[in-house]
Amino acid sequence: MITQIRTIDGNVAGDIELPAVFEEAYRPDLIKNAVLALQSTRFQPHGTNAYAGLKTSAESWGSGRGVAQVPRIKNGSRVARIPQAVGGRAAHPPKVEKILVRKINKQEKRKAIRSAIAATTIEELVLARGHKFEGTIPFVFEDSFESLEQTKDIVEALKATGLYADVVRSRDSKKVRAGRGKLRGRRYKQRKSLLIVTGEKQLRAARNLAGVDSITVDELNAEHLAPGTQAGRLTVWTVSAINKLEEM
Repeated sequence: MITQIRTIDGNVAGDIELPAVFEEAYRPDLIKNAVLALQSTRFQPHGTNAYAGLKTSAESWGSGRGVAQVPRIKNGSRVARIPQAVGGRAAHPPKVEKILVRKINKQEKRKAIRSAIAATTIEELVLARGHKFEGTIPFVFEDSFESLEQTKDIVEALKATGLYADVVRSRDSKKVRAGRGKLRGRRYKQRKSLLIVTGEKQLRAARNLAGVDSITVDELNAEHLAPGTQAGRLTVWTVSAINKLEEM
C-alpha cells in the first residue's frame, strides 16, 4: 500500500510504502477482546463489610408461637440477619476477592493491534465513527511535524491538510453526562478526535486540542486505535513512526 507524505503546509512531499501490517485482516472480535481486557485493568475492587447485617441481637424464638422460625431482635419481634428480611445481610454481596482483570493471549493481543492499525485505512469504518476529513487516508506527515512546539502551529498544519474539522467536531460534542456519573468525576462526555502517532518524540503541543491523543509508536495499543471497542479511528502518522512500525 502506497500513500502520500504531507508537509505541514499541506503540500505533497512524495510517496511512502506502508508496512504489511496495514493490510492485515479486519477482526472486530479480536479488537473488542483486546480493548475490554485493557479496560479491565482499571477496574477498582469493591465489596461490602464482612459483618454488614450481622451486628444484631436477633435470635430464633423456636417453635410453638405460631410464627415463622426466623431470627428476631430481642426487644421486639422484627426479623433480622437473614437475607430476606428488611435490614438483613445481603445474600451474595460484591467481594474484593473477585477477579476483575480479563486475560488475553499475547498473540491474540498482538493480532488485535495489527488489525486495529489496518482498520485505520478503511474509509468506511473511519466515516462510521463520525470522523470528518478531506483527502485520502491514512495521513502521513513528514518528520518536521514532530518538531512543532506550539498548539497554534499544529492547528495550522491540520487546517492545511483538511483535518481540523474533526477537532471542531469533537470540541462541539462536549456535553454534561446524564446520570450519577456527574457526581463521580465524570461530569462531561466528549467525542474522540485524531490519534497522532510519532516516532521518538511525543507531540506535547497537541495535548490541548479537543479529543486529540498524541503517543509514540511504542505506546500504541488497541484502545488508542479503537476507543470504546469501535475500530477505525482517524489516525495521523509521521514518517519516522511508519519506519519504526515496520521494524517492530
